[in-house]
Amino acid sequence: MTRPTRALIDAQALRHNLNRARQAAPNSKIMAVVKANAYGHGLVRVPHILAQANAFAVASFDEGVALRNAGVAHPVCLLEGFFDTAELEMLSHYRFMPVIHHESQLHELEGYREKVGLDVWLKVDTGMHRIGFAPEVAAQVHKRLQGCKAVQRVRVLSHFANADDTADPTTRRQMDRFTALVDGWDLEYSLANSAAVLGWPQSHFDWVRPGIMLYGASPLIGKSAAELGLQPVMTFTTTLIAVNQQRKGEPVGYGGEWVCPEDMPVGVAAVGYGDGYPRHAPSGTPVLVNGERSSLIGRVSMDMITVDLRSQPDAKVGDPVVLWGQGLPVDEIAQRAGTIGYELLAGMP
Repeated sequence: MTRPTRALIDAQALRHNLNRARQAAPNSKIMAVVKANAYGHGLVRVPHILAQANAFAVASFDEGVALRNAGVAHPVCLLEGFFDTAELEMLSHYRFMPVIHHESQLHELEGYREKVGLDVWLKVDTGMHRIGFAPEVAAQVHKRLQGCKAVQRVRVLSHFANADDTADPTTRRQMDRFTALVDGWDLEYSLANSAAVLGWPQSHFDWVRPGIMLYGASPLIGKSAAELGLQPVMTFTTTLIAVNQQRKGEPVGYGGEWVCPEDMPVGVAAVGYGDGYPRHAPSGTPVLVNGERSSLIGRVSMDMITVDLRSQPDAKVGDPVVLWGQGLPVDEIAQRAGTIGYELLAGMP
């Protein structure tokens, strides 16, 4: 018998969340973000489920090639563009749309003499200050891109830094910078990530780029996924492999940090940080045993956790344990572990 730890993917929930993005931005095309192995959900699986998206976005050339090899024919945007000349020469072959965000990429494009009809995205830094051209040089960069023999079409995008907080004025300032810059340009634009799709309708423009919301986690501070109409896609599950009776005062797990407050049953589940469960999840982090809430106790081990079963004295070996997913939002586990749902999902092996 194989080890019972599984990450189960709900295809219908994925489609539901895509439809939620379309409902929120009905006049925009959807570029579904599937980088980082589709946030841990399977790079070559998810695009086929999300076939109603208009395009897909990945981080790198290699991820894009994996999509093409899997038979995905949609337009594919490379969010970090190309990294060297060898990739540049293959962009047309794979029909990729690179993001041009740095002078070094622009220089490579200007030096490429083949007429290959590339569609590119010009990235403008409106306040994220990570990658992208400063607004004051963007018009010049746009003109240079139009002059590149290899380039056929230019679109423009930027990325929000604080869109998850609808009370933060930074997003409004970024939108104002962007709209002032492109005023009069007859191009297609993209600003909205998941948080902006749901929280900033003024930012939708021609294309939206939902990521985390597609996978059923909340992109907005103070709003649960359920409140936003999203459904969990991944259910991370395992089973109990032992139920032991421990006495009051006995320590549990590495370091003996958690001590039994009374005689009690302790469950052992076959999952740990080697499987993608957060090592720093503290005692008290919820898990579901037989669909009912229980609590993690003691340190997370590489491939086992221990669970307080006082609320379920009849639990037995083989009973199901849910770490996150249906009935237990990944965002709740992430908050307990001092991280975000993105990291937990994308970190799945």
